[in-house]
Amino acid sequence: MSRVETLAKMLLGPLLLVQGLYTRRVTPKLPEAEGERQGEAGSGEFLRLLIIGDSAAAGVGALTQNEALSGRLVERLAVDYQVSWKLLARSGLDAQGLLDWLEHHAAEPFDVALLSIGVNDVTSTLAVDHWIARQQRLMALLSDKFAVRQIVVSPLPPMHLFPALPQPLRWFLGLRARRFNSQLAALAARVDQCTMLTTPLAPEPGLMASDGFHPGPPLYRQWADDAARVIDQRFRTTTIKNRS
Repeated sequence: MSRVETLAKMLLGPLLLVQGLYTRRVTPKLPEAEGERQGEAGSGEFLRLLIIGDSAAAGVGALTQNEALSGRLVERLAVDYQVSWKLLARSGLDAQGLLDWLEHHAAEPFDVALLSIGVNDVTSTLAVDHWIARQQRLMALLSDKFAVRQIVVSPLPPMHLFPALPQPLRWFLGLRARRFNSQLAALAARVDQCTMLTTPLAPEPGLMASDGFHPGPPLYRQWADDAARVIDQRFRTTTIKNRS
């Protein structure tokens, strides 16, 4: 834990707790996006895609999966690939919850996994080093059990800009999110098959969902566009290496 975070907890702990409880009570509980969570689309080289994570991966903030991350990403990739895809995502998941789910899920092979997890860890009391350890376990599980050759990691959003959060809770969670992202970027740089996205996903007016906490369809499109570019570049590079 950083010195600033420790001092903030000492001085602002009771206020942060009250604000956190209040925010949970008054923030609208939006449903996950409706629609299919697996399928095939497109034509071309075969690409097996797994999308995993929390409420953002599940499409909260969009009405249908077609408007959410999974639908937009599959739509982009299907221009050049025959995509066989699956979405494993659920609101409220943290890194440990996702680990438990995947450990009990039947093994099946995927070429690429897009991972979105961490907001619920940031809003908890979990230390960043414990979160990174769980990220490492997730990456190992994806590689060993699901034969994933390319792991694309989504950064935590800029929580210091979330309109649903009051101050100083917004500042404090933003501080934690930036520390988590910094450590996640360092981890991704050490893992050969892992790439961390650089999508800013700035919560500007009109781009966020009505709860002020989740992406809206325009942000899901930006996120998917960034992921599709990274996946296409890495997938083609890996395929060329394997053929040579």
